[in-house]
Amino acid sequence: METTLTKEKDNVVIMNMTIPANEAESAYNLAASRISQYVTINGFRKGKAPKSVVERHIGVDRIQQEALDMILPKYISQAISENKLDTITQPALTAYSFEPGQNLQVTIQVETRPEFKIGTYKGMDLKAEIAPEDKNAMDNAINNFLTQNSSLELVLDRPSKDTDIVVFDFDGTCNGEKIQGGSAKGYSLDLAHSNFIPGFAEQLVGHNIKEEFTIDVKFPEEYHDAKLKGQDAKFDIKLNEIKERVLPELNDELVKKASRFSTVDELKEDIQKFIDSQRESAKKISAENAVFKSIVDSTSIDIPQSMIDREVRAIAGDYQQRIANQGGNWAQFVEAQGGETKFAQTLSEDAKIRIKNSLIVDRISKEEKLTVEQADLTGKLTQLSAAYRVTPEQLVKQFGQNPTFINSLSQQVINEKVRDFLIENNKFEYVEVAPAKDEKAAKAKKKSTKKADKEEKTEE
Repeated sequence: METTLTKEKDNVVIMNMTIPANEAESAYNLAASRISQYVTINGFRKGKAPKSVVERHIGVDRIQQEALDMILPKYISQAISENKLDTITQPALTAYSFEPGQNLQVTIQVETRPEFKIGTYKGMDLKAEIAPEDKNAMDNAINNFLTQNSSLELVLDRPSKDTDIVVFDFDGTCNGEKIQGGSAKGYSLDLAHSNFIPGFAEQLVGHNIKEEFTIDVKFPEEYHDAKLKGQDAKFDIKLNEIKERVLPELNDELVKKASRFSTVDELKEDIQKFIDSQRESAKKISAENAVFKSIVDSTSIDIPQSMIDREVRAIAGDYQQRIANQGGNWAQFVEAQGGETKFAQTLSEDAKIRIKNSLIVDRISKEEKLTVEQADLTGKLTQLSAAYRVTPEQLVKQFGQNPTFINSLSQQVINEKVRDFLIENNKFEYVEVAPAKDEKAAKAKKKSTKKADKEEKTEE
């Protein structure tokens, strides 16, 4: 076999291959024989019709296609290996000349991985930002435990507070028209953990049972319904019930009843282990982000547009599947992202980042000879089987023959090995940085606190 390569733009390589006539003829004859095994030709038993009859019955082109499918994979693989091509797409047959008694001429097109010089990726001193240690983590966890085991008691002698659960009727209007889905009766809302639009729950504080009143709100600019985004609205409210959450006393008896532990000390010890593990996980993620950012910033890669386009389609497909699973509307989702043009730009940028990260991971894994062992795949299967509540054997039976599934597992293993390698081979200084405050949330909380204080003073 003879092969000549031509490199075109966007990392496209054209392979012109010449396969000896005798091998092409053997493949053609074998293809004709195989086809005759499953086609029905009058006057002949299956597999017994002469080649000339098979040719007249199904056509020479069909036999040639069968022969190409049989013979090309071996030669393409050989050509890629001999020329050390790092391909990223399946080879595509773009042209061929298959004449009797002559050498078989084929043209194959593949895309290769972009060539680039990777930046420094080990032996670095880096700073990794982490959130300050939460001094109230233990108290918050204990409070959550008590809240989960709390009881609700009706309140009859005071106005609602921002820690209460209220039951109410509401009816909303916007620009004088009723809001679709904007009314309900007997709706229960935890005022301390409301998922309503900003300002709604806060205005339910300070009111008495049976009281009827109207609140004014403004829908967020990013609201999913285009008719309501940024619009002022009114809601007529009737407060039916006020419930106060009463926390139980923290003691060994409660712990035995509500958990797998026997004492308060055992519960706190387990909570502290969880807090410590969460902080270690956060530090690892921050370190990974810091080292990847350093590598990406110091590595220049000219990514072919064809790669970007494929990745954009993959990302968009993932989004579409997720939206469909959630019963959402794709057009509304795109509109919520700023419209088609802006969303397309976002997808393109995301695709470039994903491709660049993937290329860097692949390069490091090869430079450091990080490979996937059978034990690695077994470990991954065990993790997945636990998550899906099936046995590893059941998982293998269902997906074991799926190349995409195996490739995905292998890539996950390589990603983890590269991340671990980078953490082990670089030094990190962890810098505590307070998270940016949400100004809107802070203002809403301040307004709610002021109103509650005012109500308490009035009550006094």
